[in-house]
Amino acid sequence: MAQQHRAQSTRQELIQSAAEVFHRCGYADSSITTISSRAAVSNGALHFHFKSKRALGEAVEAAAAHKLLCLTGPVSLRHPDPLRHLVDTSEALAREIKGDAVLRAGFSLCDDAGWHGGVDLWEQWHDWVHLMLTVARDRGGLAPDVDLADAGSAITAAVAGFAVLSRKQSRASSPRSVSGFWRLMLPRLAGDGMRRQPAADRTAPVVWPAEGSTERCWELEGACCVA
Repeated sequence: MAQQHRAQSTRQELIQSAAEVFHRCGYADSSITTISSRAAVSNGALHFHFKSKRALGEAVEAAAAHKLLCLTGPVSLRHPDPLRHLVDTSEALAREIKGDAVLRAGFSLCDDAGWHGGVDLWEQWHDWVHLMLTVARDRGGLAPDVDLADAGSAITAAVAGFAVLSRKQSRASSPRSVSGFWRLMLPRLAGDGMRRQPAADRTAPVVWPAEGSTERCWELEGACCVA
């Protein structure tokens, strides 16, 4: 059992290390030696867990997709305030892109010319945003002239821009910038009687279930909880 735990711990450390190196150097310029050194393991130990650099890239991509799914949770057709949930989730995503190396690397791999993976996190995020906007419209929470495609693209682009700025450590990459975006956007989206301002900036970290864990993410009052 202890040996299995060590193996799993080493695997997670390698994924974390690869994420940091991929994000900083780009996939093509990242070396196995740099990744293994950062994780304090030998190249042989790395190859025990991952046959190739591509296998590492796929593991980072899968771990990031898992984190995004836990962050967004399922789309609840009965959510009492879908716009509020959309605002909260986009702000949480902005915080996690800035603070979580694996999630950040997963999104940056989507735009990496040297990487050709099977997961597009931006498409996954865009689809979730569009579904939440659809729920908001069906519940009477959107102004009647709001175009779902335009709104979904604008919200996705805003978070994508935040992610790009975070790579450059720009002051504009602060999660408060996303709150500022919503202060401008929300009055345009909301229908009569549902105009709200974003809640105060939340700083509580998201707790992720381990990759491959049997734990599941459940939506509770707009948050992703581990049960």
